[in-house]
Amino acid sequence: MIEIEDYPYTDAQLKQRLQTLMSKPLRAMDEQEAYRFILGSIDLTTLEGSDNKAVVESLCRKAIGFRNEKRRIPSTAAVCVYPPFVKQAKTVLQGTDIRVASVAGAFPAGQSPIEIKVAEIKYAIQQGADEIDMVISRGKFLEGNLQEVFDEIRVIREVCKDVTLKVILETGELKTPNNIYRASQLAMLAGADFIKTSTGKIAVNATPEAFVVMMDAVRRHHEKTGRKVSIKAAGGISDSETALLYVNLLTQVLGKEWLSNSCFRIGASRLATKVFDVIL
Repeated sequence: MIEIEDYPYTDAQLKQRLQTLMSKPLRAMDEQEAYRFILGSIDLTTLEGSDNKAVVESLCRKAIGFRNEKRRIPSTAAVCVYPPFVKQAKTVLQGTDIRVASVAGAFPAGQSPIEIKVAEIKYAIQQGADEIDMVISRGKFLEGNLQEVFDEIRVIREVCKDVTLKVILETGELKTPNNIYRASQLAMLAGADFIKTSTGKIAVNATPEAFVVMMDAVRRHHEKTGRKVSIKAAGGISDSETALLYVNLLTQVLGKEWLSNSCFRIGASRLATKVFDVIL
């Protein structure tokens, strides 16, 4: 039976701690350096029912277009698309270091049998996906069926093998810090490379509070196991100032060790252009 801990802070303690963290200025790097880091950490995303080949082509060209070596401006870390567009994205991005991520495994609800989830994930990998963003079964988690949630992630981890696995918690549906902390542990113990806040498809997506709770879980996991798990904030981060806030929280809670796009990502569709404009 899987064993996980409760969150060590009360709601009042977390609120006070978050206020303190958010009041501190960014010291790890200057703002321009931070914005370059943010741009290079974005998973540039389109996840709409109206997505088509032209949309995906435009997304990939946009990601490529950000890079300016003379001005030290990077392209985004990845583009993120639905499985039918993975092969196209992979072709357009050939010769670049931009990775192709795909949401798969009954995204965004997670309400499918594990066999269906696995089949979709296998398809995305066969099409060339470098990264898989899956979502946990929140219903099973909230009814206390933690072992089944763990087992599902574990099965998907085995399917992904050398492919990066991001596990979406959908923190807006988990609601409480204790649920978010416990779900984070569950995902990491099952083999997640990244834990991710949200799908971007519900009313409450990434929040600083949820992000701090998840980072507390990442730090505790690192202390206990020596394993560094990465973290991704996604959903509702649409302006450069908010993105900067998340980087500041990252450096304060997890430290400079996590300041790379292999350890930190932001999932966004509109943010990249705004950050690019700030850099210019």
